[in-house]
Amino acid sequence: MSVRRLDPVLVDRIAAGEVVERPASAVKELVENALDAGASRIEVVIEGGGRRLIRVVDDGAGMSPQDLDLAVERHATSKLPDGDLFAIDTLGFRGEALPSIGAVSRLTIATRQAGAAHGSSILVDAGLKHPVRPAALDRGTRVEIADLFFATPARLKFLKTDRAEAQAVADMLKRLAMAHPGVRFELGGEGAPALDYPAASGDPQAAMLARLGQALGRDFVDNALPLDAMREEAGLVGLAGLPTFHRPTAAWIHLFVNGRPVRDKLLLGAVKGAYADVVPSGRHPALALFVSCPPRLVDVNVHPGKSEVRFRDPGLIRGLVVGALKQALAGAGHRASNTVGAATLDALRAHAGAPAARSWFAAPPARNAQWDWRASSAAPAAPPGPPLHRQPGFAAPPQSAFAAQAAFVTLAEPAADLRAAEAAPAPDLLARPLGAARAQLHDAYIVAQTQDGVVIVDQHAAHERLVYERLKRERAEGGVARQLLLIPAVVDLDPVAVDRLCEKAGVLAALGLAVEAFGPGAVAVSEVPAALAGADVGALVRDLADSMEDWGGALALEDRLDHVLATFACHHSVRAGRRLKPEEMNALLREMEATPLSGQCNHGRPTYVELKLADVERLFGRR
Repeated sequence: MSVRRLDPVLVDRIAAGEVVERPASAVKELVENALDAGASRIEVVIEGGGRRLIRVVDDGAGMSPQDLDLAVERHATSKLPDGDLFAIDTLGFRGEALPSIGAVSRLTIATRQAGAAHGSSILVDAGLKHPVRPAALDRGTRVEIADLFFATPARLKFLKTDRAEAQAVADMLKRLAMAHPGVRFELGGEGAPALDYPAASGDPQAAMLARLGQALGRDFVDNALPLDAMREEAGLVGLAGLPTFHRPTAAWIHLFVNGRPVRDKLLLGAVKGAYADVVPSGRHPALALFVSCPPRLVDVNVHPGKSEVRFRDPGLIRGLVVGALKQALAGAGHRASNTVGAATLDALRAHAGAPAARSWFAAPPARNAQWDWRASSAAPAAPPGPPLHRQPGFAAPPQSAFAAQAAFVTLAEPAADLRAAEAAPAPDLLARPLGAARAQLHDAYIVAQTQDGVVIVDQHAAHERLVYERLKRERAEGGVARQLLLIPAVVDLDPVAVDRLCEKAGVLAALGLAVEAFGPGAVAVSEVPAALAGADVGALVRDLADSMEDWGGALALEDRLDHVLATFACHHSVRAGRRLKPEEMNALLREMEATPLSGQCNHGRPTYVELKLADVERLFGRR
C-alpha cells in the first residue's frame, strides 16, 4: 500500500481524539484561551452535559478579523512570539484546540477588540471553514460549540451520562478558578451545577484564601496550614490540610504549576512522602499547592492535554514540597482538625437520637419536687419484710438494690479513676490547650477539662506518637540513645526472618537495636533504644521481622527507618489497661502540647477529641 498524505480534516479529527476527550476537555481549552487573553470574567453555559452546547464568554482582549481567520487553522497561535518552547508563560500554546474542536462539532466564534468598529465571527462546521463575517458584540470573545462529536459519532459512545459530564466540567472549572482568584468564574445551563466564584481582591495571599474558601469550603480553610517557601528559583504557596482532615480519595489533592492544574507523579509522591506517617492507610490528605518557577525549569509540552509536566531539577521541587509540608505539619504541634469533634458529636447524636422538643412532654416537675424511684418502670420489686427506716422527705431504695450494688462492687473494678478530680484543677492548667486531667476511664482514656470544654485523650495513641517523635529526634541529632541489656534476649524466629533481620543489623544498630544470629532459628538482642526500656523485646522483634517482609525495593531508606522507629514506639507506648496517676496524666497532656504531630498517632488516627461546652449542652437539648 502506498504512502499518502492525510486529508487536513482527518488530521484535525485525529488530533481531536488527543486534545478533546470529553466536553470538559473542550471547556478547559476555551477557558484557558480566555485567561491568556486577560479576561476578568468568564461565563460558561452547557446543555446536555456539553454534548448539545458549550458556550464560553469572556471580556478579554478579543481578536482582529485577520487573527480570527487564522486562529481556526492548525498550529496557529499568538502565544509563542519567538518560537521558544522553553519560555512558555501561557496556558495554551500548541495551536491545536480550536481546529480540533471545529473538526468534530459546529464551532462558532465571535470576537471584538477594544476600539474596533464592530466584531467578527466565523463558523467551522465539521472541519469546513466558513468566511469571516461582521458581528455585533461587546469587547471580548464568545465561543459556541454545538453538537460536539456529531462528526465522529463513535466518540459519543465513550461519554458518560449528561450529569457525569456536567460534573466533570464543574470540577475542571473549579480547578482553574483556584489558580486564578482574580477572575470571576460562572457556570450555568441545563443540568449543570450552578457555580459562581466572584473575583477575589486584596493581596495575593488574601485572594488565594478567599478563592480556596469559595471552591473547597470554609471547613478546609479552617483546618489547613498556610505554606510559603522558597528554594533557589522555585517557590511554593498554598494550604495543607491537617492530618486528621483526611479524605477517602485523592480528589482533594490539588496541584498547580505556574497557574496550570496538573496531575504530576513527582508532586503526588512528594505529598505522599510528607504525610506518610500521619495519615491512616487508605486515606488521603486535602491540600492545594501552587508551585512557581521560571518557565525554563519546567517542560509543559509533555502531554497534548497539558495535564502533566516535567521538571528540569526534580530533586529541587520534591525537596521544596516535602520540606515545606513537613515544616508546616510540625509547626501545628498537637493541633487536630475541628471536624474530629464534629464527627464525635454526630456519632453521639446517631446513637442517642435527636432531642425531643419540650412541647412533646408534659410540663416539667417543680424544682423542689422529689424524684421517687418507685415511679420508675425499672424499679425492682420490693423485698418482703418491714420497710427500711428513712428520713422524712427521702425515698430509700429497696434492699435488693443495695444488694445488687454491693455485688457489682465486689465483682468488677471501677470503670473510672477519679483521683485527679479530688482537688480543684489549677487555673493555669485549665488555660492550657489540652486542659487539666480530671479522670481516667476504663484505664484507657484521659478526660481533661479546659476553660470552655472537655478533651478526651486516647492514652496509648498519644504516647505512641510521643515516643516515635522522641526516637526520630534522637536519630536526627546523632543517634538513638541505647541501653545494654544485662542478659541478652533470645527470640525464636524462622530462618528466613533471622536472615532478614541480620541483613539489616547495621541499620537497626544505628537505631539502637543490636541483633545478631543465635543459631539457625533465633536472634539475640543485646541492646535496645533507651526509650524502650522495659518493653517486650520478643514481641517487638517478631513484629519488626514481619513488617520488614513488606518493605519492597521501592521504599526509600528514610521511610524504612521511620517504619522501624514507629514499630519501636508502638511496643513501648502506654497501653490501654494501665492506670495512670494524676501527675502522669497531666504530664502526658503537657508533652502532647509540646510535641509536633501529636494530634494523631503513627497510624494517622486522632489522639484526642475536643468537645466545646456548648456542643455538650446541645447534646442534652440545653441550647
